[in-house]
Amino acid sequence: MTITRTTSDGICLLTFDRPESSANIFDFATLNELDAHVAALENEAGLKGVILMSAKPKIFIAGADLHALAQNTDEAALADIIDLGHRVFTRLGQLAIPSVAAIHGVCLGGGLEVALACDWRVASTDKATKLGLPETQLGILPAWGGSTRLPKLIGLSAALGLILTGKQIVGAQALKLGLVDDVTHVEYLSNVARNLVTRGKRRPLRRSLLSRAPLSSLVAHRARRDVLAKTRGHYPALLVAIDVCTHAVGKSPAKGFAREKSAFLQLIHTPGCRNLMGVFFLQERAKKLPVRRSPELVEGARGQHVEQGEGGTAPALQGPGQAEKGEGEPAVRRTAVIGAGTMGAGIAQWISARGYPVLLKDVTPDALARGLNQIEGLFASAVKRHAFTQPEATAGLDRIVPVHTDVPLKGVDLVIEAAVEQLDLKQQVFRDLETRVGPDTVLATNTSALSIDAIASVLTRPERVVGMHFFNPVHRMQLIEIVHGPRTSPQALATALQFAKAIGKLPVIAKDSPGFIVNRILLPYLVEAVNLFGEGMAIETIDKLMLDFGMPMGPLRLCDEVGLDVAQHVAKDLERRLPVSVPVYDTLEKMIARGWLGKKSGCGFYRHDPKGETPNPQAKSLQHAGALSTPMGAPRHARGLEPVDAETKLDRMVLVMINEAARVLHERVVEAPEDIDFAMIMGTGWAPFRGGPLHHADALGLDLVLTRLETLSHDVATYFSPCELIRGLAREKQKFYPR
Repeated sequence: MTITRTTSDGICLLTFDRPESSANIFDFATLNELDAHVAALENEAGLKGVILMSAKPKIFIAGADLHALAQNTDEAALADIIDLGHRVFTRLGQLAIPSVAAIHGVCLGGGLEVALACDWRVASTDKATKLGLPETQLGILPAWGGSTRLPKLIGLSAALGLILTGKQIVGAQALKLGLVDDVTHVEYLSNVARNLVTRGKRRPLRRSLLSRAPLSSLVAHRARRDVLAKTRGHYPALLVAIDVCTHAVGKSPAKGFAREKSAFLQLIHTPGCRNLMGVFFLQERAKKLPVRRSPELVEGARGQHVEQGEGGTAPALQGPGQAEKGEGEPAVRRTAVIGAGTMGAGIAQWISARGYPVLLKDVTPDALARGLNQIEGLFASAVKRHAFTQPEATAGLDRIVPVHTDVPLKGVDLVIEAAVEQLDLKQQVFRDLETRVGPDTVLATNTSALSIDAIASVLTRPERVVGMHFFNPVHRMQLIEIVHGPRTSPQALATALQFAKAIGKLPVIAKDSPGFIVNRILLPYLVEAVNLFGEGMAIETIDKLMLDFGMPMGPLRLCDEVGLDVAQHVAKDLERRLPVSVPVYDTLEKMIARGWLGKKSGCGFYRHDPKGETPNPQAKSLQHAGALSTPMGAPRHARGLEPVDAETKLDRMVLVMINEAARVLHERVVEAPEDIDFAMIMGTGWAPFRGGPLHHADALGLDLVLTRLETLSHDVATYFSPCELIRGLAREKQKFYPR
């Protein structure tokens, strides 16, 4: 049983509590169970009202059962579940007695849609309470009444602001929008809900001015324009949602529901929807990622005196700042971050915001002051976004202890080094750390590309070193690469993995290898884009090609964001360490020599000023010279400057990533193609609707990928030669994803 019904003082409580699950969700059985309860209420005399609540500590109702939706290919069955949701929620709203949704915890998708069907809504002020309709982020739209009821409740413009972004808002924001009728502390939620019952049934809503023609048409037109500008039409669910919501405000609920159903059935079968749902499942997979005891990892740990807990159990982390030790399991309670630069400050802020005390160390008071200013700014911004209250932000700042002197670190469980990306400097930092930490302290490095084993090689106990590569900006990027070297112990890997999950990051595990996953695949793409520029292709044309493909930012603009000096340093390092790499020509070196470092210097491939970015006209003087003047030899097209069609230019940037991604999989840097696609989507924004580079390769067909790479290898440069894994899979008529 998922829903229990109790009555007190004439008010019925319907309490959702899905057995053996941390979340409440709607599936066919739960909808039928709710329908049965509503039917009973229709025939029960003497009731004053009904309140919907959850027994879960942090979840009201999280939405529909996406696994069931994704696996169901029967259109009739999908239509039935949409009809059932409409029928049950409408029946709830049409009860003769007032209905109230008492919302504490996550209230998303179908959870918010059932709340919208109620007469009244009250939300707790707890930060666990988040309301939203994220369906368009999955390639579908709210189809259990959300696209019809929300515009009628809060107005078309505000409704589209929630539905098109999938934004999740806290109780205070929901109250301001009119999405809920009251907010209160969770302790008083039941009492406030009972008070709302006394208001009786809700009167029919009056349409806002912006929801009436012709203004509604203007709102819809602007929404379509903005969506097309941002997505280039790659996300049809957004455009369909605009149409459904716009028509709903002036029509009967029944007609709105019919449009929702038709649109849902149209979208659910599209490749984009399937791929976006796949991204959601990859995120869920990362949250539950176990430590895999690979033979190589176990072999590397043999003979080391860090003892494994019974059964190799990962460390127990029960919550921010509250991790408790199980028998033989290390736990993280106290952390330290070495380096208060952009990354170090971002990491320290993120960890402290999740409830952990952090010691932030740098070599000078000035460096610490700059880091603390950055942290204060991050907390202030979070307060403005309602991510934290001011007291929570103040408490987060108080958990950070800045130091610039060498202090004992024996009570610290995990140290994260975020110093400058130089091997000798990192080795020096780790030598010093080893003398000041406790015997069980795990030492993590935030390096983005350097060898974990090389960093650890100078230590007496290299087995305690693990990579924890956060992505910039830390407060926005969910991905973290957990990297194990050949000598990393299972305990160190388990501690890093569990801590990453405990602080709300989405981890992917990688073997120590040049560039790990993301930089290994991303850098050849950026280098190839720079090569195309060097051959004479316009900056805006290169970036437009990849924006049209679905990347969130063009490659040359991304170079500016990363910093041309940083991109050049990492690219040269990978060129030196990888057996097959894209040659790095001297274009970036010449730009750096002119002081063009990208956004941080105000000039790179683009000129950056408060008004926006425009292509740097002076950069044209470097074209042709960059690729042609190197002793390594230029691509054949660069030497002859033959005209190249747009498809070939696109292939050069896309297929170079697919080829490198296949090498990463073939070299067992990761254990599954899902790891690569997940890392590229979450770490670079790689066209989510295409499902990631390896999924996209399967969609293109590996025969076609092989042929195009061989053509590029012959016509452009030999580094496009397809790797052995692609050749073998194409020969065997196989795919990266067999099923």
